[in-house]
Amino acid sequence: MPQIDHAITFLRTARPEENKTFYGQTLGLSLVLDQGACRIYRVTTGASIGFCADDKPLPEPTSTVVFTLVTQDVDGWYEKLSEAGVPTDGPPRHNEKYQIDHFYADDPDGYRIEVQRFTDPRWEP
Repeated sequence: MPQIDHAITFLRTARPEENKTFYGQTLGLSLVLDQGACRIYRVTTGASIGFCADDKPLPEPTSTVVFTLVTQDVDGWYEKLSEAGVPTDGPPRHNEKYQIDHFYADDPDGYRIEVQRFTDPRWEP
């Protein structure tokens, strides 16, 4: 099998400057490449997320995309995002079906961000 070196998920943004502030400052992701209309942020060693400016109306992003950040500190992320005024669906809670602790937030374009911790012992990142 040929090797895969990195994964980048690209999404459209209608609010590139708000998006830059949200992902670069609020979430603290490192900007690894600014191509003008597109910006790429490192999420982890092998994964990044990129946003390309597009002034066309976005489809209802909250119904089509969920960007999940996996962390052991779900409560800390909830506090950080709440203090920054980021809209959330409420404090972290346990989901027995999927064996996760999680909450959702929305970015400036309305994309859904899930912050979660696996409680399922089978999860090995």
